[in-house]
Amino acid sequence: MNAFTIKDLENLSGIKAHTIRIWEQRYSFLNPQRTDTNIRYYSNVELKTVLNIALLNKFGYKISHIDKMTPDEMKEKILSLSQVQAQQERIVNEMIHSMVDMKMDEFEAVLDNYILAKGIEKAITQIIFPSMERIGVLWQTNHINPAQEHLVTNIVRQKLIVGIESTNSHIKNDTSVLLFLPEGEHHELGILFMSYLLKSRGINTLYVGANIPIKDVEYVANIKKPNLLYTHLTSVAYNFNFEKFLINFQNRMPDFKLVISGSLTQTYKKRVPTNVSFKKSLSEVMEYVSSL
Repeated sequence: MNAFTIKDLENLSGIKAHTIRIWEQRYSFLNPQRTDTNIRYYSNVELKTVLNIALLNKFGYKISHIDKMTPDEMKEKILSLSQVQAQQERIVNEMIHSMVDMKMDEFEAVLDNYILAKGIEKAITQIIFPSMERIGVLWQTNHINPAQEHLVTNIVRQKLIVGIESTNSHIKNDTSVLLFLPEGEHHELGILFMSYLLKSRGINTLYVGANIPIKDVEYVANIKKPNLLYTHLTSVAYNFNFEKFLINFQNRMPDFKLVISGSLTQTYKKRVPTNVSFKKSLSEVMEYVSSL
């Protein structure tokens, strides 16, 4: 069983910790345990409860009404939500439920059904990225076992690779993009998704791999002469120096353009080299791909 803090519940549900504490005082659906130092912690069951309540509350149900529902009634109400956003959030919650319980067969089944119904691109943008973003908070704070991260990411990685291999575009595009992850970055989901997006739009891609020294990227770039290079930074090693990486790229490959997306771009405040640009959100990434 995982032990979640009230901050974990806030990050996963979008409900402020202050509100969760009020719910505990007024209603009966949450009964956290406490550590020897009197700090609240919550079980898998309570995490699921908060996710379900947050979803129903967001789409019109009052907390006082939800508090009177049985678990079966709550499930029925959630399944009856007709709004598109509500349905997507319900599926994201199901994926989180499966992940924390390590029910990988259920996680994969939810994902497969969505891909079958909507296609891999919509599955990525509508349910995979939102769920991974919320789950990622737990990975960074060590509140779930790394094995759970590996199980989930490997399933998603397999789906992306299948999507990349099976996509064919009738569009002819002479643009070529070299994709790579620098030394210290092993998280491939973002860069694999970019590979899919580019290939599905007829753009030539060359994926060098993860954890690649800049000298090796330079070697391939000088031979293949891509129109641009692309990397996605999610959660690099502790000794990764972003500023040093940018300067090194500018010095070694001043004639090449590098586009960077991922969470690290959102917090970087120093000067960005003239041949480097950031895409700080999924919408910016999608807009950029459409412009190529």
